Amino acid sequence: MESKLKVKLLAYTPDAEKIVASAAKLCYSAVGVEEISKKLDDESTQKFLNMLMSLGHESPIEHISFTFAIEGISRACSHQLVRHRIASYSQQSQRYVRLNQFEYVIPPAIAQNEEALNLFIEAMKKDQEYYDKIAAILKENHKKRLIEEGEDEKSAERRAEKMAIEDARYVFPNACETKIVVTMNARTLLNFFNHRCCTRAQWEIRQVADEMLKLVKQVAPTIFKYAGPSCVKGVCKEGSMSCGKQKEIRERYLQNI
Repeated sequence: MESKLKVKLLAYTPDAEKIVASAAKLCYSAVGVEEISKKLDDESTQKFLNMLMSLGHESPIEHISFTFAIEGISRACSHQLVRHRIASYSQQSQRYVRLNQFEYVIPPAIAQNEEALNLFIEAMKKDQEYYDKIAAILKENHKKRLIEEGEDEKSAERRAEKMAIEDARYVFPNACETKIVVTMNARTLLNFFNHRCCTRAQWEIRQVADEMLKLVKQVAPTIFKYAGPSCVKGVCKEGSMSCGKQKEIRERYLQNI
C-alpha cells in the first residue's frame, strides 16, 4: 500500500525568538536576562534577530529546539535523516512491530512509468508474501524449541513471535515506510536545511526538509528567514555540480517556499 508523507510540528520552545535575543544580548550586557527580556518587545526582538542572523552569529539559536513527527517516509530517507547527528530520534521498530501489510514509498520516476510501476508493486507484494512466510516458519521453529527447553506455551508464543519478525524483516526493501520523531535545535535545523533543501539532495529528503521548513517559519520567521540551500543567502557551494538555478531557488525560499 502506497504511503503519503506527513510532517507535523509536535512541540517547540515557547517565545523562541525572544529567548534567542535575550541569550545573545546577555553576552554583552552588564544586567541579567530578566531585565534584558523586559526591554524586548516584538519589534525590538525582530530587529535584533535580523541583525544577528545577517552576521551569521548562530550559537545563541542552539537554545531553542523543535520536535517533529514524520510519517510516510522510506527507510532510504530515514537513513539519510539520522546522519544529522546533533539531534534526537525515536523510530518505529521493525523488531517489535509486525508489518502485516507494510506501506511503501513509490519514487515519482517509477510512479510515472506504467511498466516500472507494475514491476515495483509486484516486488512489494512479493516482499510482503515472503516476510509472512519466513516469519511463520521461524516462529514455529522458535516456539517448538522454547517449549522443549521448558518454557510455557504462552511465553514461548510471545518470544517466538519477536524472534521471528526480527529476522524476517531483512526481506523488506528500502521503500518500506517508517515513522520517526525528530528533535533538533535551530542551529542544527539551519544546517539540515542548507544540505537537504538543495536541488542536489535526494528528492524524498528534500520534500521532508521543505515541509519542516514551512512549519518552523510559522513560529520563528526571523530566525529561519534565510533558511534553505546555501544559495538563498550566499553563493552556491556545489561548484561544477550546481543546478544553475540560484535566482529561481532564492526567490522561492525567500517567499516562504
